Amino acid sequence: MATSAASSPSLSQKLRGLSGEVVKFGLVGLSGVVVNFAVFWVCLNGLGLASLRSNIAATLIAIATNYLGYRYWLYRDRDAASRKREITLFLVYSGIGMLIETGVLGFSVYVLGLDSHYEQLGAKVAGLAVATVFRFFSYRTWVFKALPEPVAQDASGTSGTSGQELAAQAELMLAAEQIRYAKAE
Repeated sequence: MATSAASSPSLSQKLRGLSGEVVKFGLVGLSGVVVNFAVFWVCLNGLGLASLRSNIAATLIAIATNYLGYRYWLYRDRDAASRKREITLFLVYSGIGMLIETGVLGFSVYVLGLDSHYEQLGAKVAGLAVATVFRFFSYRTWVFKALPEPVAQDASGTSGTSGQELAAQAELMLAAEQIRYAKAE
């Protein structure tokens, strides 16, 4: 997207904004981790389920609670025009994250033979760390897309942008619409 130098944020402003987003993502994620580990521990010790089944049940419940935090707190200002697309992508990328987490746990239990409850918790932490990095970048990039920035207008009511900048903004809006229309076909 072409923007003028005056309206383009500096690198330090972008990093400050990203660091705030990372902190909020971490807080929502931390609440999900608490839910995840609590359900995992109950399933593993209270219900006697196998570690992988316990992990899948715990992760599914945490995914549901995390969606609410991401949609209504962290990414509330992002495009919500197509909730069906958003929820579908959220579930797909959350499912991939769950596969990453469960894969690390399964590898540690069935390949490395680390099968005590505390070793399984350690493997769950390692898998969760890798899956969290994946989820952060996929959610912010593909699931909760930023809205295109509005075009500034001058006193005469016309936009103060050049033809190239206007074309770039139009291309951005068309790309977003193509995704929506492709899903409808």
